[in-house]
Amino acid sequence: MKTLVIAEKPDMGRTIARVIEPGAARRQGYLEGERYIITWAIGHLVSLAEPESYDAKYKKWRDEDLPILPAAFKLQPNPKTKDQLKVIAELAKRCDRIVNACDAGREGQLIFHLIREYLKLHHPVDRLWISDLTPETIRRGFAELRSDREFDALTRAARARSQADWLIGMNASRAFTIRHRTLLSAGRVQTPVLALLYERHKEIEAFRPEVYYTVHGRFLSGNTAYRGIRTGERLTSREAAEAIAAKAAGRTGRIAEYDVSEQKEYPYRLYDLTLLQREANAKYGFSAKKTLDLAQSLYERHQVITYPRTSSRYVTEENIPYMHKALAMLRELEPYTRVAAGADMRLVHRGNKAVCNPAKVEDHHAILPTPKKPGSLTPDERKLYDMIVRRFLSHYYPPAVYRVHEIVTEAADETFKTTVKEQLDAGWKAVLETDDGGNGKKGRHGSREGEDDEDGTQLVTGGFTLNPDAPVRCEAVDIAEKTTKPPKPYTEGTLLKAMESAGRMIEDEDLREAMKETGLGTPATRAATIERLKQVGYAAIRGRAIEITPKGVAAVELIRGAGVELLTSPEMTGRWEQRLHQISRGEASDEPFMDNVRRFAVKIVELVRMQRPVPPGTFAEPERGGRSGKKGRARRTQAAAQPAGSAAARGKARQPAAIAPCPRPGCGGTLIEGKRGYGCSRYREGCRFVIWKQSAGKRISAAMAASLATSGRTRPLVLTLPDGTKAKGRLRLVDPATGEIAPEPE
Repeated sequence: MKTLVIAEKPDMGRTIARVIEPGAARRQGYLEGERYIITWAIGHLVSLAEPESYDAKYKKWRDEDLPILPAAFKLQPNPKTKDQLKVIAELAKRCDRIVNACDAGREGQLIFHLIREYLKLHHPVDRLWISDLTPETIRRGFAELRSDREFDALTRAARARSQADWLIGMNASRAFTIRHRTLLSAGRVQTPVLALLYERHKEIEAFRPEVYYTVHGRFLSGNTAYRGIRTGERLTSREAAEAIAAKAAGRTGRIAEYDVSEQKEYPYRLYDLTLLQREANAKYGFSAKKTLDLAQSLYERHQVITYPRTSSRYVTEENIPYMHKALAMLRELEPYTRVAAGADMRLVHRGNKAVCNPAKVEDHHAILPTPKKPGSLTPDERKLYDMIVRRFLSHYYPPAVYRVHEIVTEAADETFKTTVKEQLDAGWKAVLETDDGGNGKKGRHGSREGEDDEDGTQLVTGGFTLNPDAPVRCEAVDIAEKTTKPPKPYTEGTLLKAMESAGRMIEDEDLREAMKETGLGTPATRAATIERLKQVGYAAIRGRAIEITPKGVAAVELIRGAGVELLTSPEMTGRWEQRLHQISRGEASDEPFMDNVRRFAVKIVELVRMQRPVPPGTFAEPERGGRSGKKGRARRTQAAAQPAGSAAARGKARQPAAIAPCPRPGCGGTLIEGKRGYGCSRYREGCRFVIWKQSAGKRISAAMAASLATSGRTRPLVLTLPDGTKAKGRLRLVDPATGEIAPEPE
């Protein structure tokens, strides 16, 4: 009998067939050769079943039917690809062995084993575990097939992740939707990511711009001209700035301090998927999903890059010869022949820890170009391929070298600071010289010669000499009016970075350390999480920014108001990823993990049941101008989320979202956000409970107010005590009748 090879996608299956069965006959849904039959999944052919598969009563969303906690999870085929599933089932009858050739990672493992479980396939299984689809790697992979049993722990982790997401997402979404009579989606990863957007939205909303002035002197010492920025207290009046300018202009000064040092800048790390997505978003405006799709095409269809869904930015010793082969190919590929010819192979070796660090490579190494020359790529594929190639080539070049001049100039009792960065050797940055197409535009690697970087550093390439003992004349003084800027809205790129580093927000030091390598989601799932937020109406793209919608704001406030703040924090998903990682390595059992997930699902349902429903009409916007039809129908917007004091809030009499039940004994009201504090909805009936937004030396967020109202304390914070010292502690609700709070040092 033959061996059945199951790849994850058709392109991957056809690529494998060309290597192991070059004469294979093409059939509907598979390729058949003498030894192997190669077929494929089309993504997830099988998934966890919907609740109504367990009981018809779950077709209707009713509170009395929650929580939904299957004793054993059922599976269901994807109706769009059920024919391909039948093909696999029939082919398996003709084979006595199976090769799992799905993507070498947690998700690929899940895709294969859901198919195997649903079809009840009991064949012995081998695992093809490779990081690129070049013929050489495929041949080596089949020569070194491993038993799929070696990956049992990874399979358990994949199954646990899928089932846990089902339990939390299904129960939380149904509970909130039933309680508040509008479709509200919640999930283990998507809700903390939504909370990131919410907190940034609140920071921007609370920001108040301030005008200030900077004073810049233009100095001449001998034949050397340079600029300096005045140091000292911030100037908030133009008059003060003009007085300084009038005093210093035309005066002779002196160089009070002059320091020269040599600085080296090394190449940026090789790409993992998240870094690639971030930089492609910043450079080309690509969404995270688009970058992932392009990378998958370069990997599967064109075989010109290695496995893209990686979380590592390093390679192992075994990858070094492979990298040299890719370099040899690039020396014959335009437009890289010149920079590849200048590459020094001796710089990429096992001792270069910036490239080769096996301790930081788990399943897959960093994304690399393969030794295969690309054929016809789309314009966007070529852009992404170019990014990967240039990052790869940069590591074959020495560091960029600069002579940094730090100058402090005194004139008319005013001090001016100057930093001049003199380029001695472009090093690896020569690889990036063509990034702007020769148009001289400033890129992410610095300013044009003679211009200032954002921090005021002046970059020069033609040399810079200065005699610190010579007199200096202040030729002129310029005044710049500036305005403090609010935090920038997230782009998909900066949101990915925030997801990647979300563990830094966690107070627990052990968990923060454990989350250093995980963050929110995984490189393979982060793009899908962002797309999900857009699909459910929680986030929207405006230009390159991704911003929370009114409905998204309301969802966060309702979830926190129900006392389920943990669902909006990175802490829960961080603990999950930590435990799933341990399960995948065989260091922990999946059964206690799933027991805890079930308990949390029950807790969510119980807490939401106690939450006061939002008032009728909160989510609906009335028809305008008597119009009928689709444009005139009530839209499902979240009025409760309108920023306090915003134009929309001033122009419409809407009910704000409930943050938490009012803790005043016997009140029965809910806390709502106002301009200066969080007060009770029953203030007209005489309730005077309020938590002021500026209290005890801290700005109180809606999440903190909810925590104070429901548990009487905030999470651990850094507090400013009455004597001005800082200490770790919490804020405590001192008087539940009035809302008075006080610091409580640890």
